Amino acid sequence: MTDDINERHRRRMVRKKVVVDASIAEANRDAGLLIVLTGNGKGKSSSAFGMVARALGHGMRVGVVQFIKGSGSTGEDLFYSRFPEVEFYVGGEGFTWDTQDRSRDIAVAQSTWHVAVRMLRDETVNLVVLDEINIALKIGYLSVDEVLPVLQERPVMQHVVVTGRGAPEQVIEAADTVTELQDIKHAFRAGIRAQRGVEW
Repeated sequence: MTDDINERHRRRMVRKKVVVDASIAEANRDAGLLIVLTGNGKGKSSSAFGMVARALGHGMRVGVVQFIKGSGSTGEDLFYSRFPEVEFYVGGEGFTWDTQDRSRDIAVAQSTWHVAVRMLRDETVNLVVLDEINIALKIGYLSVDEVLPVLQERPVMQHVVVTGRGAPEQVIEAADTVTELQDIKHAFRAGIRAQRGVEW
């Protein structure tokens, strides 16, 4: 019986390998990717910072720009600022419900965007993470008409990851890869506060 199961499995994997190898053969060019991580689920920034670790493992230079966040240090800021290959810029003065000053928030987002533009025009920066920029776009602190052309005109081999819920449709259309994280269950709704090392 076990030999039978093993043989069926082997035959399935032989067929699968043919399909996978054909798909790999068709993907025959390199390009800088625009990756969008959006949705209400937890893990958008965490996924982006996983890509930062991966890029560093390959000896790449990384730029990180955080929008909206900024009232305190996060684990990723504390960790990645140790690496000379990472330029980490925290722009923002905290969540909008804390700052309660729209005009100041817009000014800070614009200033933060100028830092991002510099990185997006630097061909020596291999990966740029624009953390929570989708939020800044969604609430009108930045204009899609201003941001999208810069993303599209970046160096040809530069990868960009944009995070935050509510990604604008134009950014989704322009992206090479889009993942929407779904919120199924969250500890916060059960009265558990944001945990150090997990949420921040």
